[in-house]
Amino acid sequence: MADEDYNDDMGYEDEPPEPEIEEGAEEDIDNKDNEDVPGDAVEADEKEEEVPKERPRKTSKYMTKYERARILGTRALQISMNAPVMVELEGETDPLEIAMKELRERKIPFTIRRYLPDGSYEDWGVDELIVEDTWKRQVGGD
Repeated sequence: MADEDYNDDMGYEDEPPEPEIEEGAEEDIDNKDNEDVPGDAVEADEKEEEVPKERPRKTSKYMTKYERARILGTRALQISMNAPVMVELEGETDPLEIAMKELRERKIPFTIRRYLPDGSYEDWGVDELIVEDTWKRQVGGD
């Protein structure tokens, strides 16, 4: 950024000036003959919102190793930055071990979004997915 680009009075030279408010603009708001009645918008909001239909899921109920790695890494980062822990600690201080314990007890408050080839997606809660226990051996699990 060069000093000659900056103008002390008006800011940057390339920046367009702010539009001025016309005096008659405020009168249009108070106009009662307007076709757009504010009550119509309120009635539309009162209608029941469409709840997405619960379709049968297409994807597997098993958590993949990639989802597990991302969940554990993200949760461990949160824990290391003093996020509240969702399980009772028994002397654990390593954020990754705490995240693994939370995953074992299905207490991680995350939702996994799986995108499908047609552009739609499925949301799975971490507590809904089945996690393989082969990774417990790495940590010295049960």
